[in-house]
Order: sequence, then structure tokens, then C-alpha cells
Amino acid sequence: MTTLTSRPRRNRVLIWVALAAIVALSAWINLPTFGRVFSRSAVRVATLPAAGPLVGAGQRLLLLSPHPDDESLCCGGILQQARAAGGQVYVAWITPGDGFELDGVLTEHALRPRGASMRNLGQQRLAEARAAAGVLGIPADHTFMLGYPDGGLLRLYTTNYVTPYTSVHTGASAVYVRGALTPGAPYTGQALEADLRRVLDRVKPDVVLVPAPQDFHTDHHTLSYIALRLMAERGQSDRLRFWVIHGGLEWPLPKGLHPGLPLTVPPLATRLPWERVDLTPQEEEVKRRAMDAHRSQTRILGRFMHAFVRGNELVSPQPLPGPAGEAAATEPPGPDFSPVP
Repeated sequence: MTTLTSRPRRNRVLIWVALAAIVALSAWINLPTFGRVFSRSAVRVATLPAAGPLVGAGQRLLLLSPHPDDESLCCGGILQQARAAGGQVYVAWITPGDGFELDGVLTEHALRPRGASMRNLGQQRLAEARAAAGVLGIPADHTFMLGYPDGGLLRLYTTNYVTPYTSVHTGASAVYVRGALTPGAPYTGQALEADLRRVLDRVKPDVVLVPAPQDFHTDHHTLSYIALRLMAERGQSDRLRFWVIHGGLEWPLPKGLHPGLPLTVPPLATRLPWERVDLTPQEEEVKRRAMDAHRSQTRILGRFMHAFVRGNELVSPQPLPGPAGEAAATEPPGPDFSPVP
């Protein structure tokens, strides 16, 4: 039988247990020491093969970025190294990032931003993306904004391949961003693929950096599927290299700016044949400055974004586990939930 005096005591115990759990979780997320103790991936990353230069003098590297800021998060160091090796670097942003409502709340000072407010956000994020590219040394005429709907790429790939999609965030059903590659293009999969083909024809890339199919964000893995198909049409699938931003619960750890710590293997893609791209402290600093050019994002997601400023970046030459070609032919694309070996 529970007495009246035992109930408050039990409640106090539960409160202390909950507080201890919150402190432990916060330490796990934010402190490097806890990351070293509990992450087997931190040990594994040191054993990964070092990637050689992705391009050499006179070659061309194209990064397909689902949103403004992805280019800096995944590959800010790789892009610097490509330019230092004499390569030409190009970036194409697929969406203007106009679907992040919390960002719209703070930027437009609206409780439920929609329509013009979110379109203003898309225009602002394009300006930030160009500023970030400038920090990375990428000329303005080597960048492309396609301007398709943030959060809508899966719709364009499936139900709205022919029929225009209307964005729930902006109310737009066609490309509205000033400075877009094809202003007024309808929000359809056909139009998106036509623009991507224009970019590929214009750049003629030797290497194309794209999200991996395992990336959890719908826009990211949808872009991966589209890129795989378009490059296969050209007989150039071997030119693709893959990266991950949304790689699993709270990844990468610890949150915040910890330069020099390793960027560990993303839990959702542990079996990809990852290669390590080591960065110098100077390259890390330039990457951080490029990231901070996305001001509308860093003021909300700064600790998540800064967690990608690490001593290395990761790139995979294959989209799926297994022998090259065999895996792609036999396994459907999707998240890899295999445990860390």
C-alpha cells in the first residue's frame, strides 16, 4: 500500500532521474569527450582510405545542392581543394530553400509565413548562397539557381512529373526566383530534368557531387535518384560521388564547432565505401566562413551546421553497398539501416 509520504519521495526520485537523463543526453550531444567514448565510428573514420584529388588541372567538378547551404555543409573543403588543384568548380542549387517555416517566422516576422513571405525568404537564401560560394572562391557565373520547390522534389519525381505542383509554402507553381536558370519554368519533374540537362550540357563535368540515396531528407534522396538516372543516360554514372547531410539521429556528434575532430560515418549509410578527404585548419576555417554566410540558417541551426566543420569530409564512389554496378542493379535505393560493423 502506497503511503502519502512515499508518493512525494517517489516523485522526487523520478524528477532527479529525468534531470540526470537530460544532462546525460545533453553531454552526449554536445561534449567531445562523450562522443569519443561512445562512438565506434570515430575510430573507424581513421581507417578509411584517403580520397585522392577528385579533379585535376583543367577538369570540372559540379555539385548538385538540394538547398542553399548543403554545398558548404557537405563539401566546403572538397570544393576548395578542387580549385587549388586547378579544377573548375560549379554549383547548382535545386531549390531556393523556401520551405523552412521557422526561418520564415524569424526573417519575415510572421507567425505563419506563407506566400510572399516565403518567396522573400527564397530570394534571401539565394543571395546568401551566392555569398557562400564567393567565400569558397566559386565565381558567380559558375553557379546556377534552378528554383524548384523546397520540400517538393518527391512530388515532381512522382505525381507531378507532368502536371505542375503548387508549393504549400509559397503558393507558387512555377520558378519565381530572380536570377533563376529558367524563370517561369513549371514545377514539374519534366522541367526540373530539362534544367538539370542544361546544366550538365553547359558544364560537361568530370565529377558530379550529389546526395547519397541514404540521406534521410526527402529532397536529398530524391535528387540522388534523379541524378543517377540522368547520368546513366549519358553513360557517366562512374562520374558520380556521393555525400550525406541528414545521416541519422543527432549525427554528426558532438554538436557545435569542434574543428579538428573527425566527421564520422553517418549511421544511415555505414556500409557505403566511404573515403576520407582530410582538411587543413585553413580549409576548415574557410568552410566555417562559407557556412556562416547562410545567416538565415546559422542563427537557427548554427550548432548543427558547425558540427560539419571537422578535420575531414566523406565521399563515396558508390550509391549503394556491394560491388560497383551489382548493388545498383539488384538493390532498390533507400536508407541503409545496417548496424555499425
